[in-house]
Amino acid sequence: MNVMLSSPSTLAPDVASSQPILDIGDVTLQYTARHLSILATYKVSAQVFEADRFVLLGPSGCGKSTLLKAIGGFHKPSEGEIRLRGRKVTEPGPDRMMVFQEFDQLLPWKTVIQNVIFPLIESGKAKTRKEAEERARHYLDKVNLTKFADNYPHMLSGGMKQRVAIARGMAMEPDILLMDEPFAALDALTRVKMQDELLELWDDTHFTVLFVTHSIAEAIKIGNRILLLSPHPGQVKAELNGLCRADAAGPKGKAFERDIHDMLFAHKASDEVRHHG
Repeated sequence: MNVMLSSPSTLAPDVASSQPILDIGDVTLQYTARHLSILATYKVSAQVFEADRFVLLGPSGCGKSTLLKAIGGFHKPSEGEIRLRGRKVTEPGPDRMMVFQEFDQLLPWKTVIQNVIFPLIESGKAKTRKEAEERARHYLDKVNLTKFADNYPHMLSGGMKQRVAIARGMAMEPDILLMDEPFAALDALTRVKMQDELLELWDDTHFTVLFVTHSIAEAIKIGNRILLLSPHPGQVKAELNGLCRADAAGPKGKAFERDIHDMLFAHKASDEVRHHG
């Protein structure tokens, strides 16, 4: 049974908007692997509002990353449609910027600041080189990388590379930032630090982000709204309001984590009990 408990009212009145930025309507996604057609998601619907920290949560193989790529314009739905500010998504565009989990998403022959400047110039988001550099430095400062602006990617740690990727995406000032498990490849301590820094950045700018993860704890910490996707193929299992940060870090967060786990896997557990009974 699907549970729909989420609404944009979980944000402060001056942040929430009554009209969605992103509207995902009954989206079914398929892809081909070894000449077989694989169903990734089935009739997924959701709405993302201004300044949402919207999390797609589900187990590996549920189609959440495929859905993110479709929102980015890299994968065409076989059914349904995706609309951004009322316009149907048919191709990639600078109104959606992606941050991946891989550390090699930066151009290795360009410095940190050049990596941030490059899409600003190429997309025409910045009209002059000076404007692009000023904007790049502004967002590098927000992710605490001003001192490393002239370094090359191979000179940075994994966490620092992800900060550059976030600054590059933020500098484009997109309608929505798409993050595909951006901290999954980091060690545990760095991952926690990056989660904290992302929330601090959101406090400062109230950007809209769609964040993919398979970690329930990370979803609770990051998201003000959480969409649960069932195991393959991904279908909407529930849509939930997140907790305030004080509650997310305490006993209520642990209880919420158990509840989400049960929603995602209770059916699988009951099937196993029947199988062994």
